[in-house]
Amino acid sequence: MEIVITELDAQSNPGLVTQEIQQGIDQLASLGGGRLVIPTGHFMTGAIELKSNVELHLESGAVLTFSDNQADYPVVSSRWEGVERQVYQPCIYAHDAVNISITGFGKLDGNGQNWWHVFREDREKLVHPRPQFVGFDNCDRVVLRDFQIENSPSWTIHPVNCQNVTIDNLSIKNPADSPNTDGIDPESCRNVRIANCQIDVGDDCIAIKAGTEENPERIACENITITNCTLLHGHGGVVLGSEMSGGIKNVTISNCVFKQTDRGIRLKSRRGRGGLVESLTVNNIIMDGTICPFVLNLYYFCGPKGKEDYVSDKTPYPVDRRTPEFKQIHFSNIIAKNVSSAAGYVYGLPEKVVSDVQFSNIQVEMVGQNAVADKPAMMAGIEPMTNRGFTLINADGVTFDNFQIKNFQGPAFNIQAAKHVQLINGTTSLQNEAE
Repeated sequence: MEIVITELDAQSNPGLVTQEIQQGIDQLASLGGGRLVIPTGHFMTGAIELKSNVELHLESGAVLTFSDNQADYPVVSSRWEGVERQVYQPCIYAHDAVNISITGFGKLDGNGQNWWHVFREDREKLVHPRPQFVGFDNCDRVVLRDFQIENSPSWTIHPVNCQNVTIDNLSIKNPADSPNTDGIDPESCRNVRIANCQIDVGDDCIAIKAGTEENPERIACENITITNCTLLHGHGGVVLGSEMSGGIKNVTISNCVFKQTDRGIRLKSRRGRGGLVESLTVNNIIMDGTICPFVLNLYYFCGPKGKEDYVSDKTPYPVDRRTPEFKQIHFSNIIAKNVSSAAGYVYGLPEKVVSDVQFSNIQVEMVGQNAVADKPAMMAGIEPMTNRGFTLINADGVTFDNFQIKNFQGPAFNIQAAKHVQLINGTTSLQNEAE
């Protein structure tokens, strides 16, 4: 069955079509499912909720804009920054639903400008965290395909504890200075496929998460594939953590282009979080204009409790459930150009070192004379730097096979408290030799 929204163009009719859309979704769900069509034209709505077996379809030329009035967003319980809490309902929300989809070549506009302003300048007016754009909790068989999405109030697409999720051929655009507008953040999900997307946002382009230590249920995020994507201007191209207490495993990233993302592949966590990141492969990647292409940081200090001495202390602590770990991580066939800060930065914990990491067929070319100093990783005690080589501290079983660094200053590799490190067929070129 198909239902088409037929309200007047919102430019001539300033009223919301929230009721019409929700009634259509509810009717389709009651009949066993179907398609709700947003036709060509401009429509404005408040928060809506998808139901099982319902497809929201945006025809070419359809623009569905979401209200920036807090009153148009009911309060629901969901996960935000790794913790279950009361939040404003996402613009498009679903929970405990099966076989749901958003499709078509139209556009979703989150109208986030006022949300960003209030967050920056008048935060006490936000009774709850800003709405995410697409937030699905505990859903199965989810498809998001072909549409444009822009100006998200906060995180753009955030499935939590979902499985069998396909995200294909999306264009996601949030201004570079918009706060916390991550592109796609699967959290504690299984069997997620992200392909053919262009993501240009104000925070991490893709961030894989698994809850924090404050979440009683530790559910892994696993079996994630990311391929054929173009990632622009985010704080990180593809990020794992820092919310990773449930563990992240079996992640493959391939055939992607990163353009001016602050960092490329970035793993981040800290003491207290616990969790294990393992079985990550990254292959066939082009990066251009990053601060640092490879960051594995177990001293990440942002967020609650991140500034405590326990987090920053470089002496060993007892290993327990609170101890995070990174292992079985393989990078291959990667070119990183115009790198400003460092060729790579890996810093494990002395009590739980980063282990089994391979770099194969890697070319890193630093910016050289015009580099702007910055910190390769977000951790206490690190100073801004330019054109440095690869730092490796607290690691075991790391191989650099044909790892080439050009235009660097200082040592090509700064290796401390690491064992079983192999440098095979590597070449380096000093800055003064390249000039």
